[in-house]
Order: sequence, then structure tokens, then C-alpha cells
Amino acid sequence: MKVNVKSNREIQILEVTGEIDFHTSRDLRDKFQELIDKKCQKLLVNLQKVTYIDSSGLATFVEVLQKMGRGGGKLVLAGLSAPVRGVFEIAKLDSIFALEESEERALEAFLG
Repeated sequence: MKVNVKSNREIQILEVTGEIDFHTSRDLRDKFQELIDKKCQKLLVNLQKVTYIDSSGLATFVEVLQKMGRGGGKLVLAGLSAPVRGVFEIAKLDSIFALEESEERALEAFLG
């Protein structure tokens, strides 16, 4: 798994590539925590290049959603492939997370 961080105004954008599983979710969790510690209020995660996610990956996103919510922040996930979206749907998390079909749509959700 690879994570690239960039900014668009006050929005922090994480571009994740590869698999999010038991072996990689810790690194992703650490990256999220760095941003939360820096008082990030708007976090967009582009999952377009994620090929696989397991329950530990889902748990990482649930944890970040809770932390962002407690701090008054907003988390939007974008570009989920059909298999990744399917995992969110099976876990009934698609109704809890803000899911957008593209990074552009997610940016609109923040800015609009």
C-alpha cells in the first residue's frame, strides 16, 4: 500500500494505492492520526487505486470517522472501485460514510 498526501485549500487529500489489509492498515491509521494531530478538519480519501480492503481496513476508516466527528471534522471517501464499495455495502457502512464517485465530486461536497 502507498499513501500520497496533497492539499486543496484547507482539504487534505489522501490518495491510497494497493491493498488495505491487516498488514497495511496500521500504516494508514498512523497517517490519519498525523493529520488529526495537525487539526485537519476536512479529509478526503481517494480510494480509486485500492484493489482490496478487509475488515481491519474498514475498522481503520470507522475509527477515523469517529475521531473526525468528535473534532467537528468531515471525512469523505471517493472513487471506490466496485469490489471495495461492495465490502462497504456488505458491512452496511455505505450509509454511514460520505461516499462520492470521484475526487472532483468529493471536493464539490466539501466546497459546495
